[in-house]
Amino acid sequence: VDDAIVMLENIVRHAEMGKTRQQAVMDGSREIAFTIVSMTLSLAAVFLPVFFMEGIVGRLFHEFAVTICSAVLISGLVSLTLTPMLCNVVMRPHAPERHGKLFNLFEDGFQSLRLFYQRTLDWTITHHRLAMIASLVVLVLTVVLFRVVPKGFLPSEDTGSLRVSTEAEQGVPFETMMARQQKLMEIVAKDEAVKGYMSVVGGGGPNSGNNSGRLMLQLTPRKERDDADTVLQRLRGKLSQVPGIRAFLSNPPPIRIGGRSSKGQYQYTLQSPNTEELFRVTAALEEQLREVEMLQDVTSDMELNNPELSVTIDRDRASALGVSAYQIENALAASFGNRKISSIYAPTDTYDVLMELAPKYQANPDALAMLSVRSQSGKLVRLGSVAHWTQSVGPLSINHSGQMPSATISFNLQPGTSLGTAVSEVEKLVQEVVPPSISTSFQGEAETFQDSMQGLWLLLLLSVLVIYLVLGVLYESFVHPLTILSGLPSAGVGALLTLMIFGVDLNIYGFVGIIMLIGIVKKNAIMMIDFAVDAQRTQGLDARAAIREGALVRFRPIMMTTMAALMGTLPIALGFGAGADARRPLGLAVVGGLLFSQLLTLYFTPVYYIYLDAAQRRIFRRKAD
Repeated sequence: VDDAIVMLENIVRHAEMGKTRQQAVMDGSREIAFTIVSMTLSLAAVFLPVFFMEGIVGRLFHEFAVTICSAVLISGLVSLTLTPMLCNVVMRPHAPERHGKLFNLFEDGFQSLRLFYQRTLDWTITHHRLAMIASLVVLVLTVVLFRVVPKGFLPSEDTGSLRVSTEAEQGVPFETMMARQQKLMEIVAKDEAVKGYMSVVGGGGPNSGNNSGRLMLQLTPRKERDDADTVLQRLRGKLSQVPGIRAFLSNPPPIRIGGRSSKGQYQYTLQSPNTEELFRVTAALEEQLREVEMLQDVTSDMELNNPELSVTIDRDRASALGVSAYQIENALAASFGNRKISSIYAPTDTYDVLMELAPKYQANPDALAMLSVRSQSGKLVRLGSVAHWTQSVGPLSINHSGQMPSATISFNLQPGTSLGTAVSEVEKLVQEVVPPSISTSFQGEAETFQDSMQGLWLLLLLSVLVIYLVLGVLYESFVHPLTILSGLPSAGVGALLTLMIFGVDLNIYGFVGIIMLIGIVKKNAIMMIDFAVDAQRTQGLDARAAIREGALVRFRPIMMTTMAALMGTLPIALGFGAGADARRPLGLAVVGGLLFSQLLTLYFTPVYYIYLDAAQRRIFRRKAD
C-alpha cells in the first residue's frame, strides 16, 4: 500500500494549498509520479536475484519472489491510475472544519513531532561532519554485527511431533532391547504433552541392528502444552535415567535436506580407504566432540564390537561323511532364521508355518554342537564333526560414501546454540584431530547451511547492485543512487540488533527479511531526494536548502509508509499463527530495521545528499575545464 499512500498524501497536500479538487489531483499525481515509478521498480528489482537464485534457497523463495514482484508492480500501476481517479471522485474539497478531541490529539502530536524533526534536522545539517562520522560508525557496526551475530539455517518449528532414536550395547538380544524400550514407552506415555506414539525395535529401515530402535511421538495440540523444544528437553532428562539404553531426541525440521539417516539432526562424515585409520580417528574425534558443551547427543554409525560367530567347515571330513557345505549352510539358516516350511489354510485366513530353534537355544553358541546334518546316505552327522567355530567381535557394517568406506558422526545442538557457531567449533576440532589423509565434510542440513551462507551473501550484494543500477538508469546519475542506499547500513544494524536481543539466529528467513528491508528503507530516501532534485532544477535552490525542504515535505508520507510496514509485519514478529516460529526472524528483522533506520535515515540521507551533490558538481566542473 506504500505507493497509494504516497500518491494520496501528495494529492491531499496540494488540496491543502487551496487548490480545487481536480487541480490538486492533477498537480499532485504529476509531481509524485516519477517518485512512485522509482520506488516500484527499485523494490521489484530487489527480489530479482531471489527469483534466479539456485539451490535450496532458490527453491524455498522462488514463489515468494514472484508474488512480491507481481504485487509491487500491480500496486505501482494502481497508485498511478486508480488512486488519483478515486481521489477525484471521493475526496472532499479542503475547508476549515471542527474536529473531535481524538483528531486534534493526533494532529497536535504529529505537528509537535514534525517541529522536533525540523529543529534536529537543522542541527544535523549544521553539524554535518559529526553526522558523517556517526554514519561511518554505523557502517562499521553493521559489518561487525554481521560477523558476530549467531547464524542458523532452517529454524526449528513446532510441527506437533518428535523423534526418538534409541541405542543399546552391541550384541544385545532382541528381547532385552525390547524390554528396555518398553521402559522408555512407559515414561513417554505418562507425559501430559504426548498424545500418542509408535515404537519400532530391531534391524531394518533406518535401524542398523537389533540394538537400535525408534519412537515417533505425536504431541497434543499446541495450546494445551509447552512448545516442542521445551517438551523435548523435559523428555530428554527423563529418558536418560533408563539404564542400558541411550535415547536421542530431535525435533525434525519440516524440510528434510539430504544426509544419511542418523540419530542426530546434523552429520559430519569422514572417508578413507584405510578402514583401520578411519575407525581410529573417528573414535578420537567423537570423543573430543562429546566434550564440546554446545553439542549434545554426539554419536556415530560405527559399530565395531558386534559379537560374531565364525563357523569354519572341515571340507575334507565333511566330504568323507557325505555332507556338503550347502547342507551345513541350509541347516544353520533353518535353525537361526525364520524359514517358512508350510501354510495352514483356515476358513478365514492363511497362516505360515515357520521353523526355527527354540528361543533359549538361539542365543546360546553351544547349541551349535547339538545340531545335526543329514548326510547323503541318510545318516545324521553332528555339526561339530565337520566344522568348528570361534567367537569374536567385528563391525556390524561398514558404510560407504561415494564408493569409499566412511564413518559419520551425528549430533544435536544444545538449546540456544546457533548452527554457525557449532559448525565453526567442529571444524576447529577436525583440524586438530583428523590427519590430511582422511577426507571430511558436513552432510545434510549442515552441508547445505555452509553452501547457503555463501549464496545468501552473494544474494545480498546482488540485490544492492541491482537497486543501484535501476536507480542509476532512472536518475541518470551515478551519485544519487549512492545517496539513496546510504540508509541501508542503519537498517542492517537495526535488524541484527533486534535478532540478537530476542535471541534469534540470522537464518534464511532473517536474510530474506533484510532483503525486504532494503526495498522498504530506500523508499524514504527516494521520496526526499526526488523532491530535492526537482527543487534544485525548477526553483534554483542549492543542495542544502533543497534537501531540507524535501525532508520536511516528505516527512508525513515517510512516517505513514513506515507505520504501515510496521503494522503489517508486527504480527509476524510477535509470532502469531501456525508455523510462526519459522517466520518470526523475518518479522523481527523488518520491524527492528525499520525502527532503527527510520530514526537515522531522516538525518543521514540529507547529509549524504549535500556531500555527494557537492562531489558531483566538482566532477562536472573538472570535465568542463
